[in-house]
Amino acid sequence: MFLAKKLIGGILDVVSNIDPSQFVPSDPPPARRPLAYAEAHENDEEKRFRQVFQRLAGDDMEVSPCELRDILNKIVGKYGDLKTDGFSIESCRSMVAVMDSDSTGKLGFHEFKYLWNNIKKWQNIYKSHDADSSGVICSRELPHAFKAAGFPLNDQLFQLIIRRYSDEHGDMDFDNYIGCLVRLDAMCRAFQTLDKDKSGSINLDIKEWLQLTMYS
Repeated sequence: MFLAKKLIGGILDVVSNIDPSQFVPSDPPPARRPLAYAEAHENDEEKRFRQVFQRLAGDDMEVSPCELRDILNKIVGKYGDLKTDGFSIESCRSMVAVMDSDSTGKLGFHEFKYLWNNIKKWQNIYKSHDADSSGVICSRELPHAFKAAGFPLNDQLFQLIIRRYSDEHGDMDFDNYIGCLVRLDAMCRAFQTLDKDKSGSINLDIKEWLQLTMYS
């Protein structure tokens, strides 16, 4: 118990001087709507995207972590300027978990579209901050890449992220950059939702803490 308290205390000390108001997470995913209502109110672009989604998701019209891994790796493999070891099943489980607004364990149409739009936005940021066109973002380039995505990091949190998501040289490839941003975006969005008085701090009991951290 002492070691656990020391570990958690150390992490909290690292991030305690962060101003959460500086972070700009994306808007929350839209609530799932009945299919008939959704189709009747979609514009032409959404209808085209739904057709693509139907081909990707299959008959159940939902994307599982395994399906998400296959989709992302197939698409990213077409981009020679993005260095990646491929999205792992664990990374895709995490992405599904933080985007799964209705707790089905899979991504419906609107959840997937929301994730897809974020990935495209962050892909453009990734490429624009890969100054040497190496296909990865080096540690020197990373702070600017995160700030452009809406997350200015202090040095302590930056070092924490480097240890978790970068290689031994401090370089971050595309799949780790996206996996990190999906989680960072979701956790900041959850914090802002819970911080109802905008005080910059929240109180959680053990059940809330576990729900927030274990399914993510």
